[in-house]
Amino acid sequence: MKHLLSPLDFTVEETEKLLDLAHDIKVSSDKYAHSCDGKKIATLFYEPSTRTRLSFESAMMNMGGSTLGFSEASSSSATKGETVADTIRVVSSYADICAIRHPKEGAPRVAADYSSIPIVNAGDGGHEHPTQTLADIMTIRELRGSLSNFTIGLCGDLKFGRTVHSLIHALIRYENVKFVLISPRELRVPDYVRDDLLIDNNIDFEEVEKLEDVISDLDILYMTRVQKERFFSEDEYIRMKDYYILNKEKLGAAKSNMYVLHPLPRNNEIAADVDNDERAKYFEQVNNAVFIRQAVILTLLDSVNAK
Repeated sequence: MKHLLSPLDFTVEETEKLLDLAHDIKVSSDKYAHSCDGKKIATLFYEPSTRTRLSFESAMMNMGGSTLGFSEASSSSATKGETVADTIRVVSSYADICAIRHPKEGAPRVAADYSSIPIVNAGDGGHEHPTQTLADIMTIRELRGSLSNFTIGLCGDLKFGRTVHSLIHALIRYENVKFVLISPRELRVPDYVRDDLLIDNNIDFEEVEKLEDVISDLDILYMTRVQKERFFSEDEYIRMKDYYILNKEKLGAAKSNMYVLHPLPRNNEIAADVDNDERAKYFEQVNNAVFIRQAVILTLLDSVNAK
């Protein structure tokens, strides 16, 4: 049985197969309409979510399956002190696969240790968010035709942004990908990302503070929001939240084929006047997330059947 806790749980070859499957689901959805008849997904969300939770549920329903779970910790037995380990032991009796989001890093791995069904990490604290990463790289591959030979700018909260950490993990496995890390000094990527992933693997990267200085060099711009829930100080959050705002004027300096991505939700880091630009592809990311999660569900359920 296989789990998805990190993007690295799939090899490059397995990831390519997953992306191919997601693309086939996208163009031939009817073929998969009953592929999960009788199956159930449990969505255990200890943190608020709109896109991720609903897209997992939509993904299962698109394939004829059903859903159960909770959308916040306060509506679960966590309020009574039940541990993740005990919760997943119980849920394993009710569902065939489980997607879990938790504010504590490593909670999905604990769930996997005690689960008898496949576990999908739907975001754990500031650590990782592998299915968002798969949606990101699916979108990049569709836009560019390849996951090699491009420069990607990651802009905003790179310290607490789990989508950024997961995306770097995934993309360092492809050839000639350069990373431009755009953030204020206080929100730079953690040392383990810089040292263990980028430096130790001889990855080409640079750290800058101004988006305007590098936007003309980018093939992909990945914007992120400053996450209030990750800050210990309200004053610190207020000081940092408007540090980067992408608007039509700044986008004017970018290449005509430079695409803008964002994991959403956004605050005001992307102005509304960017939405109608043909290079804005963040809502396409949202669409792709459903197909990639369908592919993940099918792949992990197949791993159970292969036992």
